[in-house]
Amino acid sequence: MLSNGGLPTKYIYLDNAATTKTDPRVNKTIEDYLEDCYGNPSSLHRMGRESSDVVAEAREQVAELIGAREHEIVFTSGGTESDNLAIKGVVRKNKGKHIITSSIEHPAVYNTCKYLEKDGYEVTYLPVDKDGLIKPEDFEEAIKKDTVLASLIYASNEIGTIEPIKELAEIAKDKDVIFHTDAVQTVGKLDIDVKKTGIDLLSISGHKIHASKGVGALYVADDVKLEPMMHGGGHENGRRSGTENVTCIIGLGVACKIERTEMDKNIKKMKEMRDRLIDGIMENVKEVKLNGHPTKRLPNNANFSFKAVEGEALVLQLDGRGIGTSTGSACSSKKLRPSRTLMSIGCGEVEAHSSLRLTLSRFNTIEEIERSLEIIPEVVGNLRKMSPLWEE
Repeated sequence: MLSNGGLPTKYIYLDNAATTKTDPRVNKTIEDYLEDCYGNPSSLHRMGRESSDVVAEAREQVAELIGAREHEIVFTSGGTESDNLAIKGVVRKNKGKHIITSSIEHPAVYNTCKYLEKDGYEVTYLPVDKDGLIKPEDFEEAIKKDTVLASLIYASNEIGTIEPIKELAEIAKDKDVIFHTDAVQTVGKLDIDVKKTGIDLLSISGHKIHASKGVGALYVADDVKLEPMMHGGGHENGRRSGTENVTCIIGLGVACKIERTEMDKNIKKMKEMRDRLIDGIMENVKEVKLNGHPTKRLPNNANFSFKAVEGEALVLQLDGRGIGTSTGSACSSKKLRPSRTLMSIGCGEVEAHSSLRLTLSRFNTIEEIERSLEIIPEVVGNLRKMSPLWEE
C-alpha cells in the first residue's frame, strides 16, 4: 500500500488536466480480466480469441464516443504517440512538404513539427488572439499548394480555450488538406462527432478520461493514408505494430462508455464548479487575470495570473495546504521557461510565471471548491507580502 506522502487526509485534487483519478469501475473491469484473460489477441486458441473479443469491444466503445467506426480506431500508448503517429504518419505517406499548426499546441504536436523541420518540412505556426483563439482566416491564408497536413488543437490544455474546430476542418477539406486535432483535453468534456465535424485524425489519451496511463487511441478516417512509425507484426490493421496492451485497452473502453453515458451530467457539474471557482477568485483576489476565452472554454478549466506572485511558489504553498494545482502543462511544469501558450496570448514573462491552472473532474465536489476559495486568496496574500513586486 502506497503512503500518501504526508498529504492532508482530505487532499483536494485540482490538476485533472495533468492526469485523472482512474474510475473505480475501470479498475474493477481490469481486475476482473487480469486473472483469466491474459491470452495474446493474435493467438488462434480460445484464450487468444477471448482477448481479441474484449479488444474489439473496447474499440467499439471508443468509436461510439466520438462518432467513428470501429476499424478507424488505432490503439496507442497515449496522446503523445497518437500525435506523433498522426503527424509523421501522414506527412511520410502523402505528398507535400508544408505543415500548419499553431503556437499553442501541446509539446507532443509542437515538438514533433519542430523535429520535422529538421527533415526538410516547412511548418507554419499560426498565432492566436488574446483569448487563445485561432482565426480561421489566418488558417485559410496559410494554406499553400504543397500543404499536406494541418494539426490544430481542439482545446488548450493550459488555458482551456475551445477552438473553432468545425470551421477549421471545413476549410481544410475545401483545400484538400488532411486535418488532425489533438483532442486529449476535449474528449469527455465536449460532445465530439468526427464525421459531422469533418476531422480526419483525432488523438485520445486514457489517463485524461479516468482510464489508465499508458494507453490511448488515434482516430484515422477511412480515406487517410498513414505510414506506421513502428514496424513488426502488423497489428492494428498494419498501422501500429506491437502486442496490444489488453488490460489497459479494456479500461479505456469502459472509460469511454462511462463518458458517453454520463457526459451531460458531468459537464453540467464541472461547469457549475468551474464558474464558482472563477467568480470566487475574481471577486476575492486583487490584481488577478483570467487567462483564456471567458466563455468558449472547457467546462473544467480555470487559468489565472496573479500579479506579483510566482507560480511555482503558489503551487508548492497550496500543496502544503492540501490542494493540488499546476502552473500549466504537466509535460513542461519542471521547466523554468515561461509558458509558450501564455506568451502567445500576450502575457509578458513575469505574468506568464505567475499563472495557476485549476482543472476539475467529476470526482470533485462543490465543498472542495468552497474550501479552495478560502485557501487560495489567503496563500496569494501571504506570497504577496514577501514579494518585492507587490504594492498595495
